[in-house]
Amino acid sequence: MKITTEKQLLELYGQPSERAQKKSMIALDKHAKHFIETSPFIVLASYDKDGKMDASPRGGVPGFVKVNGANQILIPDAKGNNRLDTLKNILKTGSIGALFLIPGIDETLRLNGTAYLSTDSDLLNLFPEERIPPKTCIVITVEEVFLHCAKAFMRSQLWSEKAKLNRSEFPTMGQMLRDQIGGNGTLESQEEMVKRYKQDF
Repeated sequence: MKITTEKQLLELYGQPSERAQKKSMIALDKHAKHFIETSPFIVLASYDKDGKMDASPRGGVPGFVKVNGANQILIPDAKGNNRLDTLKNILKTGSIGALFLIPGIDETLRLNGTAYLSTDSDLLNLFPEERIPPKTCIVITVEEVFLHCAKAFMRSQLWSEKAKLNRSEFPTMGQMLRDQIGGNGTLESQEEMVKRYKQDF
C-alpha cells in the first residue's frame, strides 16, 4: 500500500517520544556549539525553487565552521569544482539544512535554518586557517537544532576499522567518470588525483 497521508504514517509508526519532541531547540546551547566546533565534516542540504534537492559535503579542520553567537554559524566556501549547487540554491530559496559529524562519535547534530552568501571581509577574516582564502562564506541563521541518536552509525559501523574498504578494491574516480561520461586519454590514478586535490587546500 502506498502511504499518502500523515495520518497513515502515524498509524504505522506511532507518535515520537516526549524526549524526541522536546530535544528540538531554536538556538545553540553549549553542547551544540561544542559539537559544531569539534566537527571536521558536514553535509549541507538545499533545494531550488522547483523543489530539486541537493546534498553536498563540506570539510575542514575541526572548527572550520564558526559559531557566531547563539543563532548564527558561518561556513567558508572552500575551493571546489565550481558547480556551485548549494550556493545557487541558497540564492533561490535561502533555506538550508546541515548534518554535523565527528569521527568516532556515533551521534550527529542536525541544524535547519535560513542562509545567505556574504563577501564581507570582516566575516571572511574569521577563517585564517584556510590556505586558500574563501571568496564567500555561508551565513546561517539557526531556526532548529538538535542531536540525532547513534542508531544509524551503530548499524553501519561507519567508524569501525573492519567496515573500511581498501581503496584499491574500488574503482577510481577517473574510471567511474570515464564509464559515465566517456572520454579518452590516460586515466588518472588515485594517487595522482589525491595529489591534485591537495593543491586546493
